[in-house]
Amino acid sequence: MYYYPFQIYGEKEFFPMLDLMRKKKETFLIKAIFIVIVLSFIGTIFLVWGKGEEGFSRSSGYAAKVDRTVISYESYQNSYQRLRDIYQQVFGPGLTPEVEKELNLRQQAIDRLIDNVLIQKAAKGLGVTVSKDEVAAAIAVMPAFQQNGAFDYALYQQTLRTNRITANDFEESQKRDLLISKARTAVMNKTTISDDELLKQYHRENDKIELSYVSFSAAELAAGVKPTDADLEDHLKKNAERFKTPEKIALTWLLLPHATRTEGIALADDEVESFYRKNLDRYLGKDNNAIPLEQIRDRVKTDALRQKAAKQLYEKAADTLFQNIKSGDIALVASKLGARTEQTALFTAAAPPAALAGEATLIKKAFELKQGELGGPVETAKGVYIFKVSEKKAAELPPLAQVRGTVEQQVRLAKAEELARQKAAEAQKALASGDGGLKLSSTPAFGYNGQGTIPGIGSSKPMLEKVFDLTTAVPAPTEPFLVGNRWYAARLKQRIAAPADGFASRKEEIKARLLPVRQETALRDWLKELRAKAKIEINPALTSATP
Repeated sequence: MYYYPFQIYGEKEFFPMLDLMRKKKETFLIKAIFIVIVLSFIGTIFLVWGKGEEGFSRSSGYAAKVDRTVISYESYQNSYQRLRDIYQQVFGPGLTPEVEKELNLRQQAIDRLIDNVLIQKAAKGLGVTVSKDEVAAAIAVMPAFQQNGAFDYALYQQTLRTNRITANDFEESQKRDLLISKARTAVMNKTTISDDELLKQYHRENDKIELSYVSFSAAELAAGVKPTDADLEDHLKKNAERFKTPEKIALTWLLLPHATRTEGIALADDEVESFYRKNLDRYLGKDNNAIPLEQIRDRVKTDALRQKAAKQLYEKAADTLFQNIKSGDIALVASKLGARTEQTALFTAAAPPAALAGEATLIKKAFELKQGELGGPVETAKGVYIFKVSEKKAAELPPLAQVRGTVEQQVRLAKAEELARQKAAEAQKALASGDGGLKLSSTPAFGYNGQGTIPGIGSSKPMLEKVFDLTTAVPAPTEPFLVGNRWYAARLKQRIAAPADGFASRKEEIKARLLPVRQETALRDWLKELRAKAKIEINPALTSATP
């Protein structure tokens, strides 16, 4: 028996792979991966399925609970790892933690197990059962248990023993899998496409249409919009965060420059050797190997002395600040350190004064303090800073007079956009009953396309879908369409129907394309309905885990 991948794997797991596989469907890699998907189910299946009425083993804690069924953490881990292995073969080194996060593999893994539990419970209601003969037949065709193209019972027993699985457990797991597969197939097989639907799709894909239309844009209507002061005040209030002036601070600060002289600082030989070992990447030769210490001892000693001097400077600054921090007196701190203070005017975080340009860490920490607080020490490439927030001005909403021009422009545009939509809606109603005396433009004849391109209008898949459903009986949509920055009201001007005799030769091909998509949708909807009726609890630690 051949298992279709979407029957073995949950649709949330398999459908994301479909897009990738459809793009690469002719490659040998993808054909091989379909085989891997099937074969990977063998050998680890027992680890995914547990025992008993409660459903899954509890030995490693729970991953999820579906009504009375418990899915173990071990089951989830195996599901996740197997899923990741499949994607690894598709992406190779491209399966980075970022890509894995985007694919949401952990959520896919737990969703797969939840869906399988739900399907197994729902199978009885579908009248789906699995006989012993079906289980035996399924196992007999598994390549893992065949020798020379035939089922080998001895190999079967040996393989199960190697994986520490009893025949009874494996056959029970196969029965569950077959039950899930048959239930999925039963749901999908209920999906049909009528001849009328196929004919409609044939005409959608082969007819050509012409449209009459009228359009409206906010830019063209904005000049005629006259907002009131009440409109402006209301907009300013509702969008306060966009208009607030940024928070500002003023600093008093001192800088202890890094020492350029290291006289009087002692350095033992073991300190030099320790510094060398910890900073080997600084001392690589042209061959990318570390230069022996004895060849560059003076250089290493100089670097180590500078680091020790910087450390002593930082510790001195920290001790002095700590001893005087309650006073809030930065002048006192400066005098004890033999430094002079500097002052700034009020500034925002985005526009620090020139003297502090580039000191992002200092600026960030300064904005975290309250007015009057001392901060630091902060070490940068220039040295060690200690600072005080001498003034702090909170963000505030300016009066309307200060921002009237900007507010008025935004309100006028917003009202113009609504006016354009209203005019398009009125025009659409008029086109539904006639032309309403509107001055209309026309498109040339055009066909259905995947890009949603409509000549003279632009690209809009929603609009293209709607207008290709229009007929002489229903010649206009009920609502206008926003395409780009314009609203369009449209009406069918002419439909040039494809030859009716062409349908017979295309019917089966159209059905072959539409039916799998319709079946996938039916399967999704069915699973969504099962989930809505079930009580599902997922351990939040699972999906929050990093790859």
